Amino acid sequence: MGARRGLLRSWARALKTDVLAVYFAARDPLAPWRWRLLALAVAAYALSPIDLIPDFIPLLGYLDDLLLVPLGLWLVIRLMPPAVMARARQRAAQLLQKPKSWAAGGAVVLVWLLVAALLAWWLWPMIQEAREASTR
Repeated sequence: MGARRGLLRSWARALKTDVLAVYFAARDPLAPWRWRLLALAVAAYALSPIDLIPDFIPLLGYLDDLLLVPLGLWLVIRLMPPAVMARARQRAAQLLQKPKSWAAGGAVVLVWLLVAALLAWWLWPMIQEAREASTR
């Protein structure tokens, strides 16, 4: 089971890198315009929360994610000039290798919790007033 999980993680990481590389290839001015449009469409579909077939439809919902995205990536990678894809992959790898800071993430979460607490503190008297008015 552990080997399979490692294989799935490496496949997911490669897919993430390829989606980002295809996005960077779509923005490369040296790429042919029709392949740029195709790359932009594939990257937008891969990153979009809206699917062609909604995920709540049993079996078919995940089929587009498992087939359409990898096939679209494969097509763009095959059609795009190798120099463009090499530059795009290099940019994607550099972006994905940036260090992640748990402290910074924790600070952002803490700020959002503080904002939520202040908002609740500010709204609480109004909620109580509305509740009292509705019971009269």
